[in-house]
Amino acid sequence: MQDEILTFEQQGALDVARVGGKGHGLAVMAQAGIPVAPGFIITTSVHQAYLRQTGLERRLNEALASMDRDSLVARETLEREVAAWFDGTRMPPDLRDVVCQGYAELARALQLPDLAVAVRSSATAEDTADTSFAGEYETYVGMRGADAMEQHIRRCWASVFSARAVAYAWKHGIDPLAVHMAVVVQKVVDARAAGVMFTVSPTTGDRSRIVIEASYGLGLGVVGGDVTPDRYVVAKVEGYIVERILGDKHLEYGPDGLATPVDRARRDEFCLSDAEAINLAKMGKRLERMHNAPQDIEFAIDRGLPADDNLVLLQCRPVTVKLPGGAAADDVISRLTASVLSAVR
Repeated sequence: MQDEILTFEQQGALDVARVGGKGHGLAVMAQAGIPVAPGFIITTSVHQAYLRQTGLERRLNEALASMDRDSLVARETLEREVAAWFDGTRMPPDLRDVVCQGYAELARALQLPDLAVAVRSSATAEDTADTSFAGEYETYVGMRGADAMEQHIRRCWASVFSARAVAYAWKHGIDPLAVHMAVVVQKVVDARAAGVMFTVSPTTGDRSRIVIEASYGLGLGVVGGDVTPDRYVVAKVEGYIVERILGDKHLEYGPDGLATPVDRARRDEFCLSDAEAINLAKMGKRLERMHNAPQDIEFAIDRGLPADDNLVLLQCRPVTVKLPGGAAADDVISRLTASVLSAVR
């Protein structure tokens, strides 16, 4: 199983060609002692073997070769057809056994037989300094059981050929079939709050500021535009909060991905304490130093962990969005935030 499944702590998980951008970022954090949600990586070798063994590689080659790249209708037709192909083509038994064993071992280690997991795309072209593919590939939250996990792994693979993803790939001179997709499987965090942190101001480009946006529950409400998150601005060097802006957090998403209303009293409170925001900023500074570049970082506050040890990082990658001159602050932040938070589609 060494070639097909890796934990974040294994040396092989630092090989982007095997684990993709997201998997690599999580492995770097885990091996540096930074807290991440427990899980494992299904390597790109499983994706490649699936395409070969099922004949989908040939079908995809033929479909891509004959389509009009400039036609949105053609790309949307491809997306629908490919989604049906992947939904209707289960993994061959040898591959299925490997990924199901990975799920069983994680559930056993956590003593959670009905473990809920997030199934997250991690492509080889993803989360690089030049091409983030942010928001182009799929992530699914709240999958329970090996069957649901296996199905949604295939849906992550299919998302390589979504209308948006192929357009983005071609724009950057990348052949979609050259994109190899690893998949990260992680325990769903029981998030009291979650959000995204930028180690550079997304509105001004000021590298002396760290900007944090957060809302109650999982981060799905932010990316979906269902809520307006709380915003915190922290002075990077001095380590104090410069600004707080209360959002409208009228919904929160639970580990099952379902939304429930937030009562008025909680809506009128900030979802992060000052100490949590400052601890996040410290973690952001550390990651920026590690990578020698501004980072955008996805995080959650796990309600099941002690208050002084409840921060879990879900993703870290370089800031790739260029700040347009004169762009409205809210527009820039909303586009950046939507690019990094997990989504249920």
